[in-house]
Amino acid sequence: MTPPGLLLVVTVAVLYSSGFYLLLQRSLMRVVFGILILGHAANLSLMLTDTAITLPPLLTGQEGQMSDPLPQAMALTAIVITFGVTTFLLALAYRVWLGDDNDEVPADLEDARISRLTEPEDSS
Repeated sequence: MTPPGLLLVVTVAVLYSSGFYLLLQRSLMRVVFGILILGHAANLSLMLTDTAITLPPLLTGQEGQMSDPLPQAMALTAIVITFGVTTFLLALAYRVWLGDDNDEVPADLEDARISRLTEPEDSS
């Protein structure tokens, strides 16, 4: 049986790779889903860094284990940032879809012109 840590690491790797794959697509809805998946992968990777720290015997007089609050605070911040970016991207995708009933990003004419200039000419 695999340890739960290895399973979570593999899950984070799959989430990151699928999120980046969707982020590189031309459809804006796929980009939005890629951002969402990357946000979940970031939250899960932050939770993987959570370790138990030794609690100093200040009030109780006994040492104990306590969860580190920093990864939890960073995950909460990442949730808020992901929500804001997702909202902005959904508004952008809706605005583009209203223009021509298509959410696909058009090809950049300047990039096409530069790629034609840098292609080696066939001298046959």
